[in-house]
Amino acid sequence: MIELPKTFKPSRKNVCVQGLGFVGAAMALAIANAKDNTANPLYNVIGIDVPNEAGHRKATSINDGVFPFENNDKKLEQAQKEAYKNGNLWATTESEYFKYADVVVVDINLDVKYDGDHNPILDLNLFKNAMHTLGSCINAGTLIIVETTVPPGTCEKVVYPIIKEEFSKRNLPEEKIFIAHSYERVMPGENYFDSIVNFWRVFSGINKESADKCQEFLESVISTKQYPLTRLEKTTATEIAKVLENSYRAATIAFIEEWGRFAEAVNVDLFEVIEAIRMRPTHSNMRQPGFGVGGYCLTKDPYFAYLSAKDIFGLKDMDFPFSTRAVKVNNAMPIVSLDKIETLLGGSIKGKKLLILGVSYRQDVGDTRYSPTEIFVKEAVRRGAETVCQDPLVGHWQEMNMQVLQEVPSFKGYDAVVFTVQHKQYKDIDFKTAEFDNGALIFDANCVLTKPQRMDISQLNNISFASIGR
Repeated sequence: MIELPKTFKPSRKNVCVQGLGFVGAAMALAIANAKDNTANPLYNVIGIDVPNEAGHRKATSINDGVFPFENNDKKLEQAQKEAYKNGNLWATTESEYFKYADVVVVDINLDVKYDGDHNPILDLNLFKNAMHTLGSCINAGTLIIVETTVPPGTCEKVVYPIIKEEFSKRNLPEEKIFIAHSYERVMPGENYFDSIVNFWRVFSGINKESADKCQEFLESVISTKQYPLTRLEKTTATEIAKVLENSYRAATIAFIEEWGRFAEAVNVDLFEVIEAIRMRPTHSNMRQPGFGVGGYCLTKDPYFAYLSAKDIFGLKDMDFPFSTRAVKVNNAMPIVSLDKIETLLGGSIKGKKLLILGVSYRQDVGDTRYSPTEIFVKEAVRRGAETVCQDPLVGHWQEMNMQVLQEVPSFKGYDAVVFTVQHKQYKDIDFKTAEFDNGALIFDANCVLTKPQRMDISQLNNISFASIGR
């Protein structure tokens, strides 16, 4: 018989977090650090991941008091120490522990797959299996909060019917099914922990009681006095909100791409142009040219409205051309940098040696999922280049199955040094003392280097410098 850890206090409610990825692991910490008015933990938290090697590794790490992903957030580090000291956070790969849950927070992956022509396909099989597991284990009255980004309509038309089916098998009352949707806005990096507990939340429920229960829970974990909750009428509305939010961001990034090419062609610094435009309050969040879009959200979420319309609601004539086109434009951005480097190196990179600084998908985080650097490196190797990769927060690049340097090496021996990610460590590089081979290229693909660094580079002899957007 499975038992709860002895450090769990029976007076506390039990919260299970389903999925211990970048969102779930941090969410589990946030819940474990929620306190009552006497500064005592409110919850016992059980993180539950899939029973494979990665799941076991994450569970073991959490149980050893170590956050399972590289990061540089001091608040997250302190939260991990606090939860370990209090003994109210524990992780496992055994789904039977869902039976102890008063609340389950769903933070599992929902990927987009592609057919042979690279058209997106909605495959909900793994997600549905996870919901069946949940429904077969939880007790009547358990609140399910779906944080996973899902195609609009998923909670109402996928999650609820599955839980209802599993409750029926066990003769549990349908009226005791409580499902809510509250999408996360987690941003790994230096504000990783704050992006959960000190940030705005949108939520809804499949009925009023579900929404009320979700609100009560969120108010106990998130600083809702400073960051008020927004309650929407239907779960489909909050699902749309998350997909629209990310689609908007992806589309505005793609929009700037064509302006970057124009600015380079006419010898204008587009970053200066954009800073001038941002002075206008209505345009203060204008995007800027860069190396590409990565991470788990912006690379797939813009497809979800199209897939929802087609596969969940049966609306065959809704194509979402701006959203779907944005994904394709952003995926092509790393190749723009590679093409430019190839031109600057004489028209071919065959036999050239490239040092790539930055393999994660964004600054100050060790997450390499859907990193634009992956697209860049694969194509560079295909064209015959030798690549060496470095990233201060990545030791092993899982998607590429390769080791990554964590210290910045000497720049000698490279035909091109390519900066792709805005890690803060790169802004400390002193180019006045750095050594390069004659004729080497320094390429800033993502506005990584500061203006003083660019000025120092301009004083180097026999070195060329180029940048995206300039």
